[in-house]
Amino acid sequence: MKHSPEDLEKYIHQTLRSLPARRAPHSLESRVRAAIEARAALPWWKQSFAQWPLAARAVFIVASAGIAKLAIMGVVWAMAGFDGAQFANAFSTQIGWFQTASAVIDGVGDFCRTVFRNLPPLWLYGGLAFVGLMYTSLLGLGAAAYRTLFANR
Repeated sequence: MKHSPEDLEKYIHQTLRSLPARRAPHSLESRVRAAIEARAALPWWKQSFAQWPLAARAVFIVASAGIAKLAIMGVVWAMAGFDGAQFANAFSTQIGWFQTASAVIDGVGDFCRTVFRNLPPLWLYGGLAFVGLMYTSLLGLGAAAYRTLFANR
């Protein structure tokens, strides 16, 4: 009597389904829990990169990009025969934005210093008092809104 492969597959599947479920070793649960707790107890820098704090990930990415940039600049400088003029020429566009940004920041700083020196002290104290009053009002309104909307629930 010849059986088709489909019949044989159904018979094997039915036979395997009728077997009782195999029990896990008694020590398995405790070993798995111990492994999970050991992994959770690791400091953040020994865990997966996705588990790092957001600030640490951002600093790591920026630092890695900076190190890569320095390595590329070092290779270009070495290929230029350690000539400072060729190095400056090769990276003038990358350094130029830094000089422009520095000039803008210096200009804004000079403007702020000039304005601050020419403000009468009474205006400065009045402005600080107004900002403090507005901050206190914001806190009071926030507390009143919280009590009105959420405290009675």
